[in-house]
Amino acid sequence: MEYCLFCKIATGAIPGNIVYQDENVVAFVDINPQAPKHILLIPRRHIASMTDLTLDDGPILAQLFTTAQKLAHEMSIDESGYRFVSNVGPDSGQSVFHLHFHLLGGRKFSWPPG
Repeated sequence: MEYCLFCKIATGAIPGNIVYQDENVVAFVDINPQAPKHILLIPRRHIASMTDLTLDDGPILAQLFTTAQKLAHEMSIDESGYRFVSNVGPDSGQSVFHLHFHLLGGRKFSWPPG
């Protein structure tokens, strides 16, 4: 079976700077940070993108969001503010087709983004 880059990080097949992991979620530092604090959060189970989610994925999404909340607090960006975003498809900038969320903070962000 072929595994994507993020599946390989989640299984430990390739190294990643992992800041959190449990049986369902892995969070690691983005290798191309777009903010002083930039963490990627992924489900261990391969889901290509938000397009592939079903109602059965509700619990894993809740866990991804609550993990992001916990990490934002640990990184001291919860009070100043942070961005939590997922790109869907190539036109949005998704380059790894494994559902992932960017937790970004430590600087001011503008709106609209990019």
